[in-house]
Amino acid sequence: MSGSSASSAVLAYIPSPPQGVWYVGPLALRAYALFIIVGIVVAIVWGDRRWVARGGTKGTVLDVAVWAVPFGLLGGRLYHVATDWSTYFGPGGDPVRALKVWEGGLGIWGAVLLGGVGAWIACRRRGIPLPAFGDAVGPPILLAQAIGRIGNYFNQELYGRDTTVPWGLEIYERVNDSGRIDQLTGVSTGVVEKIVHPTFLYELLWSLAVVALLIVADRRFSIGHGRLFALYVAGYCAGRFWVELMRDDYATHIAGIRINSFTSAIVFVLAVLYFVLATKGREDPASLRSVGDDRPDGNDPVDDERSGDHAPTAESDDSASSGTDAQSTSNKE
Repeated sequence: MSGSSASSAVLAYIPSPPQGVWYVGPLALRAYALFIIVGIVVAIVWGDRRWVARGGTKGTVLDVAVWAVPFGLLGGRLYHVATDWSTYFGPGGDPVRALKVWEGGLGIWGAVLLGGVGAWIACRRRGIPLPAFGDAVGPPILLAQAIGRIGNYFNQELYGRDTTVPWGLEIYERVNDSGRIDQLTGVSTGVVEKIVHPTFLYELLWSLAVVALLIVADRRFSIGHGRLFALYVAGYCAGRFWVELMRDDYATHIAGIRINSFTSAIVFVLAVLYFVLATKGREDPASLRSVGDDRPDGNDPVDDERSGDHAPTAESDDSASSGTDAQSTSNKE
């Protein structure tokens, strides 16, 4: 009896959702899009609290997001299509699918690159330094990435090699209304095709751990001038590198190595170099105020403290060393 129970426990794998798309009349509700949107909203709300706690003007993050989010989505899609070119433009490929962002496929590297361009444009318009802005929104962006990975779970994508570990993920056969195989928009038949490593989950948990580390580092040290953002990039790249090594789905390879592994390693080195060489310390809070913010202190410290969550307590210690009283408690990692 005990042997049977042990066997059942070993085989208690993680089930995949039966579907990732629901239809309300002609309207398709896609889990992938939903979690991307939730992540963006969380990043904007928490990022603005962190920005205000550092001395910036309330509402700035939303204004910057109006530029950064569209640029980021475009960059993420372009990177995905460029590194998976044959799927869309190779033999048997369908170029039109390159436009179907809702089917999944956003490369974080392209999203950060073009999103950064959008943020740079917005920051110049508001008269604020981009590196300091990056420090405020770095942890929230990584939290948004973690939330977005839940969408990959519903899409049954970004998983690893076959496995027998107890936390293995069941990949179901899905079919559409006509009975044809449709893993993306179909509904599960209950047939388990394979058991795989849930690498999307590994990356999600790694991202949450890095978010916590960033908050602790920001609380303990006076980190500014883009160096906290560099830590976010380096931390994410370190995790993404080993996660990529566990995946065996189709991907472009260079010298037998997945292209995202190369990208992770190169970006990691660049981020570490920036962290080491960039200006130490924290910016003067007065330099973070947007054009037109003529208030003596740029914000109301009492209101900021009450509106913040626990994570930005980091800035309160560091701001004190810069001669400010702005405090905030923020902890949504």
